[in-house]
Amino acid sequence: NSEDVRCKCICPPYKDHSGHIYNKNVSQKDCDCLHVVEPMPVPGPDVEAYCLRCECKYEERSSVTIKVSIV
Repeated sequence: NSEDVRCKCICPPYKDHSGHIYNKNVSQKDCDCLHVVEPMPVPGPDVEAYCLRCECKYEERSSVTIKVSIV
């Protein structure tokens, strides 16, 4: 199920940009700042520095198991 996987990037404040959490359904190999953070809040020269501060994690869950547990 596509909603059962996601990449979550937590980006702390950077210069005059506030911190933000980004979620996107991408494959595990694409779970990084460049693929998940859209729109990129910083201009081109600052992208690398901004992305180095972000922590991205690939997450999987079973919505069927969650639904069964709740019922």
